[in-house]
Amino acid sequence: MRLELTTRSDLALRAIRLLNEEGSRMKRALLADQLGTSPDFLARIIGPLVHSGWVVSETGPAGGYQLDPSVRSLSVYDLIDTVEGVPGDDQCVLRGGPCDPADRCALHDPWSRARKALTAELQASFVIN
Repeated sequence: MRLELTTRSDLALRAIRLLNEEGSRMKRALLADQLGTSPDFLARIIGPLVHSGWVVSETGPAGGYQLDPSVRSLSVYDLIDTVEGVPGDDQCVLRGGPCDPADRCALHDPWSRARKALTAELQASFVIN
């Protein structure tokens, strides 16, 4: 897991919040403008959110994006996992790839504890609540 949000996660988080505040369908161009990005890049960010069922996408002249009304809460962790994926606990922070159980890196134990704390915090923090 990264210790910083990428542009993709940042835009997804802000898009979900904006759609939640708006409460109705927003045109892609307007949403992109309010988020300070291009409509094409926004479409790539919104795609996983549509696939997850959190955002509804309508095409055509009256189309746009809208937060699915059934979404009542959404954690920051779930959003990051959906947009970027979360590496498994066995990923080595120093060497890349899985950390060899027979030859663990110097940061394996403290990084594992830090990852668990960060994961717990992100699971308890909500984009929508």
